[in-house]
Amino acid sequence: MNYLFDVDGTLTDARRPIVKEFKDYFGKWITFQRSKGNKVYLVTGSDRDKTVEQIGVDLWRHVDGAYQNCGNVYYEHGKLIRQSTWQMSVDLHYEILAEIEKSRWYGKADNNIEERIGMVNISTLGRSASAVLRREYYKWDNARGERKEIVESLSSKFPDLDFSIGGEISIDIYPKGMDKSQAINDMDGACMFFGDRCEKGGNDHCIAINCSEYHNVSGWKETYEILTYLLR
Repeated sequence: MNYLFDVDGTLTDARRPIVKEFKDYFGKWITFQRSKGNKVYLVTGSDRDKTVEQIGVDLWRHVDGAYQNCGNVYYEHGKLIRQSTWQMSVDLHYEILAEIEKSRWYGKADNNIEERIGMVNISTLGRSASAVLRREYYKWDNARGERKEIVESLSSKFPDLDFSIGGEISIDIYPKGMDKSQAINDMDGACMFFGDRCEKGGNDHCIAINCSEYHNVSGWKETYEILTYLLR
């Protein structure tokens, strides 16, 4: 069995470090699964630095592989194996700016457009927003549907790209087929995925529906409960 885990909202609270109790347990859980011939991977939209910041370099190196940037960068035990060469076009950049600047949340925080290897992450609120602002936006967006509207608008203008909602405040953008599900191409045997955005339109959806089994979790505590149950 291949166990695949999102990080933000799945192994940690949103943009927060992993809880020490869970980190210790998860490290031991990985070791146990490996002793049974199973493998454990990370599949996250974040880049290497953000993931290491949240879970620590020791745990990041401990897994069998880390698929960063929605699978567009891949590491094995800290060694870079491959990465995408895709970059966003000028036209896409202009259209993103137009969408972001219409939002009532624009200007409340910085880092609205973050280019990562093989993908782009955008947020009308801004990725530097505080935890309080993030929660406020998440609650508002769930009722208002701003990110869904932006995804629909940009998808109609750029049919060769995928736009998916990720985490509490952002949207991930990458070429079609270059989403998290590309990690499965490297796998032999069955795959079980854990993520917090497995619903249609979420950035975990494509990989979840292509795995043998998946768990759409509400946070690391639910992940903890499921992993404990799997050992029984």
